[in-house]
Order: sequence, then C-alpha cells, then structure tokens
Amino acid sequence: MSLAIANRYARALADVVLDPKSGVTPETVLGELRAVRQMMVDSPELKNVLLSPAVPNPKKRAVINRLGDEAGFSKLVRNLLFVVIDKRRVDHIPTIVDAFEVALDERMGRVRAYVASATPLNPEQQAAIESQLAKLTGKQVRCEFHVEPDLIGGVTARIGSTVYDGSVRGQLEALRHRLTPA
Repeated sequence: MSLAIANRYARALADVVLDPKSGVTPETVLGELRAVRQMMVDSPELKNVLLSPAVPNPKKRAVINRLGDEAGFSKLVRNLLFVVIDKRRVDHIPTIVDAFEVALDERMGRVRAYVASATPLNPEQQAAIESQLAKLTGKQVRCEFHVEPDLIGGVTARIGSTVYDGSVRGQLEALRHRLTPA
C-alpha cells in the first residue's frame, strides 16, 4: 500500500517539476527531498514530531518552514511536505523520495543499473562500465556500484530484469551446467 501511495505523490511531483514553468530543476528538488529524508534519519526528534498525532499540523508546518529556511528548500518541496503532513503520510517520505527518483529516471529516458564487482572499481572503470551499458541499452544509464567479494572476479550488472554476468563466479556456474549431465 505504501508504495502505491508513494508512487502517486512521486508521479504528481515529477509532473510539476518537469514542467518548464516550475522554476526548479529536477536535480534541485531531488537533492532537497534527499536532505529531508536524511534530516529525519539524523534527527529522531524531528521524525517523532512530524509523525506524532499529538503535535498539531500547524506546528509541524512551522517546523518544516524553519528547516526549509535554514536549508534553502524551494516552495515546491515545502508545499509537498505540507500536503504530506496534512494527509498524515510523513512516514512515506523515504519511499516518496525513492519513487520520485525512479519517476524522474523514467521520464528523462534514463535506466538504473545495479553493478556489482568483486573489488572496488576506480572512476575510470566505473565510467567505462556506464558507457558500455549505455551502448547496450541505447539509453542513459545511472549506475549504482556495490562490492560483492563472492563474485571472485569480474562484474555483474542488472538493469530491470536483465542481468549481464561477466563474473568469474558466473563463468564457473555456466561451466558447471555444461559439464553436469542433465
């Protein structure tokens, strides 16, 4: 249920942000939303105030306004947070941020790739992998890099449900399947 709610907010926000008249860039809004999410992680007190039914909505709005002034949040992000507060959906903020990022990627023709390697990759290797995945998909690719030592060596990349396996573990698995009688 919370993912469906978050997706509705995220799609509506993406509609507004991607409108040329919005006056804000998608990256700015995403950065501000990530900052709100991080503030809630870093400050249990803030999270408790925003989630507590004992704190009236006007006080919650005042807290958001003060934080927004200090952090320089756009009016658009503040208004979203006010709606979330009024609809008692504050607990959905982390999911809304993730869903907004996905919605932006979809609308801007980007795909996300989960890339795992046995050892950390240097920036040149990361750029080469992003470039190769962009050629394979024909789209702009945003990679999320992770280290998984059990790969032994090489790299795996997952885009949606498609997996590109260039790992030693994957090659050994394929060899085992070919050598094992069916």
